[in-house]
Amino acid sequence: MALPVSIRASVTPLELELIASETLVDIVPLISMEKTAFISGAYGPLRPPVKSRIPLWMATNLKLKKKCHIVPPDWLNIEFLQERLTHETSYPAFSDLPFRFAEIAKVILDVASDDLQNPDKIRSLLKDLREARQAKSREGLQKLDHSELSLPNLCSMEINEIRPFFIQAMSVLTKLVREPTAGP
Repeated sequence: MALPVSIRASVTPLELELIASETLVDIVPLISMEKTAFISGAYGPLRPPVKSRIPLWMATNLKLKKKCHIVPPDWLNIEFLQERLTHETSYPAFSDLPFRFAEIAKVILDVASDDLQNPDKIRSLLKDLREARQAKSREGLQKLDHSELSLPNLCSMEINEIRPFFIQAMSVLTKLVREPTAGP
């Protein structure tokens, strides 16, 4: 959702991708590597062709060096995304998606699209899903009520996009409710 620069004071999409890079993903290593300790934890050992679970940042690094194949998460496939898109366009509630699905999908599509079946269709479905969810967000913001708020199943990217607008809107609504109405 494109917001005016004046109220765009949130975490950037690149920063959200960095946060999401701590998510564990499965890989099929193409090299052997002993258990290695990092600040975030110890990962390995890696032994081809046995799947290993490592952080997305490490999988990305290995993939760029052609030392592994990234196994896409269960939800990053055409059938699942098509089902979620149908739900988004048929029901008023947001469909249940992984909290950081947008960031993880972008990183995997950027780095390991060759490890996905039909990455162009997946990109298209993710774009359609994002647009459908943005339309729901805009509609929900029009019906904003300061006394109650429920945003189940919004992902981190969506929350981050509406946060600046929401903070300003809630501030204005709170001031309006607190101020007594001036009568004649």
